[in-house]
Amino acid sequence: MPHAPGGTPRLPAGVVIGPLDLGARVDEALDVQALAFGLTDDEIAIRQHIVQRHMDCPGARALGATDREGALVGFVYGMPNDRAHWWSGVVEPYLRDCGREHWLDDAFVITELHVHPGFQGRGVGRTLITQITDGAGQPRSILSAIDIESPARGLYRALGYTDLARRVHFPSAAQPYAVMGAPLPLVRPPQD
Repeated sequence: MPHAPGGTPRLPAGVVIGPLDLGARVDEALDVQALAFGLTDDEIAIRQHIVQRHMDCPGARALGATDREGALVGFVYGMPNDRAHWWSGVVEPYLRDCGREHWLDDAFVITELHVHPGFQGRGVGRTLITQITDGAGQPRSILSAIDIESPARGLYRALGYTDLARRVHFPSAAQPYAVMGAPLPLVRPPQD
């Protein structure tokens, strides 16, 4: 993948990354997530409320990637971790069992990162996650991803994320997840 000076990936022509009013564009974002992640209509309906609730959390931020016509082709959102949140409560025992519970403190959680399949593998996801974490006030980032070897897990590893806990079971998910963490700022590729 070609990179601009400073190790930033060159985005596809016409793609722009910037702040996203996720509450106003939640339907469009979930359409991207449904294509990228494979969601049913029922799952989309549930996630609409979850996204709206998350965006009301202190420190929650979102970035979007738009094409020339302004259509959303990718998005990321996250927030400072709060141990009172559902996600944190689910992963805490797994992290504690691995001696890594401290990762839940002073961490920025990547809640969702999805890129339209037509734009995957072209630097959009990498740019979204590095830009949102560059603006975080925490010294580390954590996230969860399906616990399989996938392009997403490969991207996270390339950015400096490592597995903190594996085979994490969320009540609503059929597949186990891995919790991953990275110190901030994230790793950048070498300059061309």
